[in-house]
This record gives sequence, structure tokens and C-alpha cells, in this order.
Amino acid sequence: MATVAKIGILHRTAKSRHLALIDSVTRGRVPTKDIEEVWSSWQRCASELLINPESLAGPHVATQSELRIFREPLTRAIILAQEEIDRLFAIVRQEGYVVMLCNTEGVAIHHRGDETKNEEFKERGIWLGGMWSEQTEGTNGIGTCIAEQRPVLIHLEQHFRTRHIDLSCATAPIFDHNGKITLALNCCSARKGLAHRLALAATKVAARAAEERLFREFFKNVWTIAAMPSDESNPALLLAVDSDLQILGADRTARMLFGLDDDRLNRGVPLSAIFDFNRSAFRRNHEQDVPARFRGEDTKDWRVLITPPLCGWRAGCSPAEVAIHSRPRISMLHNVPLPGPAPEMRGGLPPVRARRISEYISSNLDQPIRLETLAEIAGFSVQHFSRTFKESVGMSPHRYILQFRIERALHILRNTKRPLSEIAQLTGFSDQSHLSKHIRRITGMSPSAIRRAQG
Repeated sequence: MATVAKIGILHRTAKSRHLALIDSVTRGRVPTKDIEEVWSSWQRCASELLINPESLAGPHVATQSELRIFREPLTRAIILAQEEIDRLFAIVRQEGYVVMLCNTEGVAIHHRGDETKNEEFKERGIWLGGMWSEQTEGTNGIGTCIAEQRPVLIHLEQHFRTRHIDLSCATAPIFDHNGKITLALNCCSARKGLAHRLALAATKVAARAAEERLFREFFKNVWTIAAMPSDESNPALLLAVDSDLQILGADRTARMLFGLDDDRLNRGVPLSAIFDFNRSAFRRNHEQDVPARFRGEDTKDWRVLITPPLCGWRAGCSPAEVAIHSRPRISMLHNVPLPGPAPEMRGGLPPVRARRISEYISSNLDQPIRLETLAEIAGFSVQHFSRTFKESVGMSPHRYILQFRIERALHILRNTKRPLSEIAQLTGFSDQSHLSKHIRRITGMSPSAIRRAQG
């Protein structure tokens, strides 16, 4: 009995200290060092959300029918994140953690936990269906991570409600291919110890890997790029580019670093606008990841892994191929050898002129492209241009332009419902019959068959 009484006194003391701290913060006093990280959340809870820190209300848990509604739109994301969740749980389970995957409303839609302790966790709402938004539970790992869209560790008395001051929760956001938060990955424990910072680090790595899987699967039919400055001065980022090396997608890191918002991407941004690189790394005959060296605008070297399109010109791929193609690569960048600068090609086009010609072709596919115009851009005679172009690119200008037209047409065919006659016009073919002939020659399939295979 003496031990039980002592625990009760300690809990009341911690509760009183916690309430006094909340009171000082709500009165506008300078927060202590331990509370600085959750200062803005506590202010929201006190002045906007009107959370009662002393409330003894039990956990909010979604019903089975509600849970099905929450899970359904995220089914594919849950599947893609499964391997990372299992790996994270294997790391933290010995320290008594539960791992939960939550939607943007803070609802736990997937979890891993010790089944022998499920009643203990369920009683706290740390289980499937638990609702952990700030609006419901005040400052907590899941809700605050979602509200502030950043990784957080909410440790013990950093929680706003006294009901949770014996919990430690590490949570990291998972962003989709558009840079929008779509999930939150959480580790939660009621044990005291020194492993919580390690849990946060492991959770951040797992969330980033799950995020990369989402990005790679969405852009599986185009080139994907994982890149990191060689001096690691910025975090690694992901880009997706089409066959014209126009940027189609950028993860949240790339969007923030290069200002790649949706409007700018929709207007068209060539990869050459942010990096200098050797175009040969994007040749169609590559099947494996290609290590490369890119040069940033500040002349900084970047370690790069370029992943070719999954199916190339094929119309469909097996689930196993998709799973392998979507595996994370960012963690490999530290060990990627930095290739030496590409050797200068004697007699070939200077890189700047080659890039201008490529950009001109990309921007004028719907028009006749004259060899004389390309030679003028290069500053060469027609005959000299044809020879140097082939030395640089590995094919004649005519063949290169035709390949550009076919790849652009295939991209539009797979990603839009535009009629074939319009696609032919946009890509510079004389008519849809001419376009169909080339598509069938390259892919062995008719345009309509390719569209059906895309679903």
C-alpha cells in the first residue's frame, strides 16, 4: 500500500506542476526550454481549440464502419508503407512502443503493437481507430505533427492534457507526390527511458522511405531522380522528368529548395534550369539505376541516382516489378561513388549549345523543325552541325527529333484522353495514321491497346 500511495503522490505532484506550467504559458510568460518546441501548439490548445487540460474524458475511437471510410482512400498508401512500418516496429518493439499510421485527421488507420498488451494500449486510445488530432487530444505527437507538418517528439509533460503526461510520442509526416501531407507515422510508449530521441530518428527515416515509395510508384513510367549535395548541405530530394527532361514532379524537399510549385511545374520547367548534367545518362537503353554527377546552379556537385521508367514503352508491368522499382534509394546516396566529370567530346557540340537545341526541339514539336534552324542555333554550317550532333548525341538530328516526337506522343497518350488526331498535331506528325504507324513499330501495340492497358 505504501508503494501505491507513493505513486499516487508522485502523479498528483506531476499533474500540479504540469497545470501550473500551462497556466504560466497561457498568461504569456516566456516558456521554459523544455516547452519551447510545443509553445505554439499549447497556445492553439488554450486560445483557439479551448482544450481543457484537466479533462478526464477517455479516448475517442472510430467505429469499425468509420474506420473503413477513413482507410479506403489510403489503401494503396498503407500497402506501400507496410514494409517500412514493419521495419520500424522491429526496431522499437523491445522498448515497448506501438507504431501507428494515421491519416491527416489524426485517426490511426493501421498499427503494429504487442498483442499481449493490447488492452493497456486500447484503454489509452493508442490502437487502431484512435483519434489523435489536436482538436480532440490537445498537444500530442500525431496531432501536432499534422498541424505543423514537421517531425515532432512530444515527451511526457509536453502534452497539453494531463491524462497523457506519462506518454512519449515520436511522429513524422509523410507527404505525397504533390508535396501535400497525406499520412503521419507515429511511435508511442508509456515507458520512461532515454530511447525517445532514437525513436524519433528511426520514425523520420521510415516516414521518408514510405514517402519515397509513394513518389516512385506514382511516377513509375517516367525517369525518377534521387539527388543529394556531395557535401550534404541540403537533404536529399526526388524529381520526376519526362523523356524531354521536363520536370513532371518534385517532392516536398525539391519544391521548397527550387521553388517548384504546381503553377511553375504546369508551365514547364526543364531539368537544365536547375542542374547541369550529361544527357547521356538518360538514354533509353538503360535498365538499371544510373549513378551520375549533377552540377547545381551554385556550382555544387550532387550525388545522383537516375532510375529509368519502369515499363519503358511496354504497356503494363507486374506487381513484383512495381514493388522492386518503388524501393527507396535515398538512403543509398551516401554510398554512391561520385562519377568523374564526363570527358569532353572532341568535335562534339558544347553542352550549352546542345541544351539550347534540345530545349528548342522540345518546345517546337508541333511545328516543322528545319535542320538549318538547328544549325543556326549551334552556330555551325548544316553539314558540320549534322556531324557534330551525331558525335554528341549518338544519332542523327532527324532520328533524334523523331524519337522526341514518339516519346512525347506516348506520354500524352498514356496520361490524357485527348484524341489521337490531336496528339498527332501536338507532336508534329502529319496525321493520326502516321503517328499510329510509328507507335506500333516501336511498341508492337496500337494506340488504343496502350490506352486500354493503362486502365
